[in-house]
Amino acid sequence: MSQLELPLVVEPDALERHLGAEGLLVVDLSKPEVYSQLHVPGAVHLDYGQVIAAQPPRGGLLPDTAQLSRVLSAIGLTPDRHVVACDDEGGGKACRLLWTLDVLGHRRYSLLDGGLHAWANEQHPLDNAPAQVPPTDYQAKIGTEGIADWAYVLEHLQDPEVALLDCRTPEEYQGIKRLAARGGHIPGAVNLEWTRAMDPNRNLRLRPVEELRATLESLGLRPDREVITYCQTHHRSAHTYILLKALGYPRVRGYPGSWSDWGNRSDTPIE
Repeated sequence: MSQLELPLVVEPDALERHLGAEGLLVVDLSKPEVYSQLHVPGAVHLDYGQVIAAQPPRGGLLPDTAQLSRVLSAIGLTPDRHVVACDDEGGGKACRLLWTLDVLGHRRYSLLDGGLHAWANEQHPLDNAPAQVPPTDYQAKIGTEGIADWAYVLEHLQDPEVALLDCRTPEEYQGIKRLAARGGHIPGAVNLEWTRAMDPNRNLRLRPVEELRATLESLGLRPDREVITYCQTHHRSAHTYILLKALGYPRVRGYPGSWSDWGNRSDTPIE
C-alpha cells in the first residue's frame, strides 16, 4: 500500500481530494444524532466515551490497552492507515483521539481543520449512511511520550525547561469556578482558554499560525521548552496539544485526568 501523506492539520478541500484513497480512515467523534444526519462520506463513527476512562471523581483518564485495542480494532485501524479525525464541536473530541494515537505511537494522523462546521458550511459532500468498516486486530501499546501523570508534573514543577499550560476558563484557573474538591491551578501554570485558538469567522478553524505563535510566546511558551497541557479532564487541552504539535513544538505532553485528578488529590500543591 502506498502511504497517504497528509499534513497534521488538513483543510477540507485537501481531504475531499483524498476521499476514498487507500489507507485513509476518517473518524467522526460527533454526537450520534449529528453523525446520523450528516458526516464526511465514508467516515466511521466513534463515541467519545470509548476513548476515555473514569475513576470518579477523576475523569478523562487513558483507558487500558485492552479497551483501546478493542475500540480501535472496531473502527478498522491498522498501523499503516492514516486517521483524519473530526467532530461537531471545534476539535476537542477529535484531538483527544489524536493525542491517544500519539501516545500509542501511531503517528499517521491529521485533524480536519474546522471539523464538521467547515466541511458542511463550505458545501463539501455529505452522507448520512453509517460507514461499514471491517474490524481489524489492532494491538494498542501505551508509550512514554506525549503523556504526563500527576507524579511527572509534580517532579517538574521547578524545572525551568518545563512549562504548564492550563486550557480551562479564567474562572476555573483562578478557582472562582470549582469543579473538583479544590479550586485554582497547578503552581506556575499559565492560562490560555482553548477556544481562543479557534477562529469563529472561519468555521472554527485554527487561527493563523503567526497569531498563535505570538500568543503562546507572550505567555512564555517557547518551542525550546517542554509544554504540558491540562484542563479539567484533558478534553480541551488535547486540542491545545495538537495545536502545539502543528506549530512545531517538539516536546509536548498531555495530562489525562488533568484537574479532576490534581484538584481532587490532597498531596498536590495548588495556586
